Amino acid sequence: MTSDRTTPVPPGWVGGFAESNPAFAYPDPDLSSLPLLENLANIDLLDRQQAVLWPEFSWETVPGTPDSRAYQMFAPDISRVGYTDTGRVHSVICPQQGACSPSFGTLNIEVSVTGQRGWVDEPSRTVAADLTVEGKIWFSPSAAQSPLVQLLWDLFSTTGRPFPADKGHAIRVPIHRHGEPSDPVLPGRSGQTDWFPVPAFAQHDDTAWAVANLAAEIAPVALTGDDLVDDFNQLVMYVFNLSSGNLLAPGNLLTWNVWFTEPALVDRVEWREHAEKWRTSIDACHGPEGSQPRYFDGRPFKPDLAAVAAEQTAITEFITKHAPAA
Repeated sequence: MTSDRTTPVPPGWVGGFAESNPAFAYPDPDLSSLPLLENLANIDLLDRQQAVLWPEFSWETVPGTPDSRAYQMFAPDISRVGYTDTGRVHSVICPQQGACSPSFGTLNIEVSVTGQRGWVDEPSRTVAADLTVEGKIWFSPSAAQSPLVQLLWDLFSTTGRPFPADKGHAIRVPIHRHGEPSDPVLPGRSGQTDWFPVPAFAQHDDTAWAVANLAAEIAPVALTGDDLVDDFNQLVMYVFNLSSGNLLAPGNLLTWNVWFTEPALVDRVEWREHAEKWRTSIDACHGPEGSQPRYFDGRPFKPDLAAVAAEQTAITEFITKHAPAA
């Protein structure tokens, strides 16, 4: 893989962390001897970074049906990996994207990194990093202006319940390693995924510095014990999955190839500001913008026409059930 960018890789690379333990080596890096680090606790240790300009996600819009697989680039230039001059990873900023529901408007999704460990090696353009992550769903500011969403928000506020109108109050979706519900650690490894074919429009060999891949299985939304909140969370996830093609459907496998730009030096003040901006996001009215989901042959994914009626029915049933009690 080569990069056609003219910006030179900055000096200062020392390396050595990838070689500090034989277990870290490919073909099967074992990083279990490293602690999972809090993602924003060690910004002062960061020296270098690689930005993820092309976070390419993929999933089956009909789980279990390979021909239904969709491909979508999430919003570019949000995610990045930060590491020391020796190559030890200390922070990973996560990707985000918006999805539009005909009834709710824009819903924001983030794959939030809660812990990380690993290494980067610049000379070989390789990386091995383990992540713990969770999905987060919340309403964009534009969705909050909808009379329907305002009605639902009022349902929550009259009883003192927080409404998922920002990331701090987002609906949380547990994510775990494929086929292992008790293991939350996801291995991120160099190269593209080999689990399925990747179309040309989702590959960036001609411009990217390097590429790595991850895969995560989606778990059901955790119950809170509050009937109204649990029913609402299930409603939002149902509507979100109708609109997104089961992106976060329980049991579905979400896979992504992250295509990096070449290394750059870290400005720690800028890193903090960048992390804070997306930690408290999103202020834009329509959420972060990536590509629209497409099938392998380039056809755009479009929700079934019945999805609009299905989500309206589900919303009506929720309001009928809970409005009198609220």
